[in-house]
Amino acid sequence: MSLSIFGLRTIPSFSMKPTNTRSLFTTSLTTIFSSFTSSNPSHTKVLKLNNPLQQHSYPSLTKKFFTCRSQAETSDSAKVQELSVYEINERDRGSPAYLRLSQKNDNSLGDLVPFSNKLYSGCLEKRVGITSGICILIQNKAEKKGDKYEAIYSFHFGNYGHISVQGSYHTYEDTYLAVTGGTGIFEGVYGQVKLHQIIFPFKLFYTFYLKGIKDLPKELLAKPVEPSPSVEPSPASKACESHAVISGSID
Repeated sequence: MSLSIFGLRTIPSFSMKPTNTRSLFTTSLTTIFSSFTSSNPSHTKVLKLNNPLQQHSYPSLTKKFFTCRSQAETSDSAKVQELSVYEINERDRGSPAYLRLSQKNDNSLGDLVPFSNKLYSGCLEKRVGITSGICILIQNKAEKKGDKYEAIYSFHFGNYGHISVQGSYHTYEDTYLAVTGGTGIFEGVYGQVKLHQIIFPFKLFYTFYLKGIKDLPKELLAKPVEPSPSVEPSPASKACESHAVISGSID
């Protein structure tokens, strides 16, 4: 009886404010059931009115979002960029220095060869920096008239930063070294570099296959000159004229 009387009393208040029907509907039902349970102690079941949207998460949407993002990042980092440079020993840097730690007359395990040479763009029109590093002699290959080294060195590209490489270097054939990292625009770089021996130890040609970095600047990407013993840098680049050298290139 009390429930029906209360219902007649609350229905008009519900209809008087249609602009907030959701709030009034929830309030009215709560009041009705409070009155009902107080008049009927045996009915103690409580009704919970919740927004069903709050009870659900959307794992499929979240998973899809992060999957797409992950695929995009993987695609960017997997992009391979080629960079070609010449390393030329112009005999003006006291390089290389041969440290015969093995104390043997022949090249032997443990001998060290620190070096630093000049770097030119693949087109040979710009001076782009220097190399600096060290080679550790692993084995003399008399039958091939050369040596096998473990090489650890860097390519310094002025204000652009540097690329570090490491791996096996054979003076008698082409070899590949791992790109182990870098700084500046090369931060986060990885990949490999092909070392092509032209005239040991005076002319070498490198082709980098780089991943994990943004697009390289155009001045580093000129079409390379085909490697040969006769190639030479342009006179302007050798003289480090302003238009033929990259910014911050160190000597």
